[in-house]
Amino acid sequence: METNRSDKLKRAKRRIRELKGFYTHLTVYVVINSFILVNLLISNNYNGGEFWRWENFITLFFWGIGLAFHAAKVFGFNPLFGKDWEERQIQKYMERERREAEKYK
Repeated sequence: METNRSDKLKRAKRRIRELKGFYTHLTVYVVINSFILVNLLISNNYNGGEFWRWENFITLFFWGIGLAFHAAKVFGFNPLFGKDWEERQIQKYMERERREAEKYK
């Protein structure tokens, strides 16, 4: 009983740490990229209107991809290899093993 409670407490603390890490990551992303975008808007007035060049958004884009992967890990979103996929694969391999065992009987 005590071990089960201790395990639950450890899992809860780990989950809170993961959430806190993600929200910290998200906050830093928003703050830093806001400064970058404001700087681009301000400097846009001085360099002839080159705000929409793709080079200006490399950091925003690639860091955003990293943030999306972090969110997927923390919130358990995995469209390719979710829990259902794991269960189907386990059942598939168990069935294959059963058929092979019957073949050699």
